[in-house]
Amino acid sequence: MKKQKDKFKIGLIQISPNKDPDENLKKAVQWISKAAKKGAQVICLPELFRSQYFCQSENIDYFELAETIPGPSTDEISKVAKKNKVVVVVPVFEKRAAGVYHNSLAVVDTKGKISGIYRKMHIPDDPSYYEKFYFTPGDLGYKSFDTEFGNIGTLICWDQWYPEGARITALQGAAVLFYPTAIGWHPHEKKEHGKQQ
Repeated sequence: MKKQKDKFKIGLIQISPNKDPDENLKKAVQWISKAAKKGAQVICLPELFRSQYFCQSENIDYFELAETIPGPSTDEISKVAKKNKVVVVVPVFEKRAAGVYHNSLAVVDTKGKISGIYRKMHIPDDPSYYEKFYFTPGDLGYKSFDTEFGNIGTLICWDQWYPEGARITALQGAAVLFYPTAIGWHPHEKKEHGKQQ
């Protein structure tokens, strides 16, 4: 285990995604570079950052958004992480195998290598959050990652409502917990989705 640094600078990126996954990936790469230039050492992207939050309805067409790990997102983010010598938390809609999908993230290190994967454990199924239609619960357990800057823990969105995940991850040595999330809405969506939020 690497020696825990007393401090490291965190960059949290919020993107207004559009319907084009490639455009959203380009935006993410640009924001990672900007955050690194401002001194961020560990940078976290939003949950499912390559798309708009599609789980508001059940639609088989959205499975086309899924990708493998490694895959297009981690390949591009690995390049920018290595170039800027930063750690990046990269949430993706993961296609693990035929018919097996997860709401996952990869932690990419300063050398552009994938340190590990976390798969969301708690999957909501409420009006406008039909995630069980898309995602299988995580099977890798709770994890912390020993990065060059410090030990970090990763969970995803709905996991925050279940305290055992944070506790287990902290017991593994995580000094900081990241919970990338897609909760929220754009002001023009308030009339349609405000009550559910």
